[in-house]
Amino acid sequence: MSSYVVRVAAGPADREACFAVRKEVFVVEQRVPAEIEYDAFDAEHADTVHVLAVGADGQPLGTGRLLYGEAAADRTGGDPAVGSLGRLAVSKTARGLGVGVAMVRAIEEAARERGLAAVDLHAQTHALGFYERLGYVAYGAEFLDAGIGHTAMRRAL
Repeated sequence: MSSYVVRVAAGPADREACFAVRKEVFVVEQRVPAEIEYDAFDAEHADTVHVLAVGADGQPLGTGRLLYGEAAADRTGGDPAVGSLGRLAVSKTARGLGVGVAMVRAIEEAARERGLAAVDLHAQTHALGFYERLGYVAYGAEFLDAGIGHTAMRRAL
């Protein structure tokens, strides 16, 4: 299974596919409580872009989202030129196929299209190397989110 497409999620069915991957990865695998995994930015929101990776068979393989403008303010120090990449998840069956990289690049492209100069993210500690290979630089102290160690990172676009 190496054939997939990454696209901006369009409509309720795509968003539900995004949520299914997040449930599999975050709620089931990582045991993040569902009530903190989903938030107001999961509904149709003006300052949010969801991306979805879909296999040739139509199965959702991965997801991620970009927050920008007011939606990202509390994650980016209030800098309107910086977006926030988050909720990046790849299904177990699709790991190692480049889906995560493709989704990060799609989110960065969506950020560029919206005139943003940089993207911030909160990386789970085990994923720091993945994001560093994509040009993200860590800053600040490690912190816990949902009981999991995270580090803030940024990449200029």
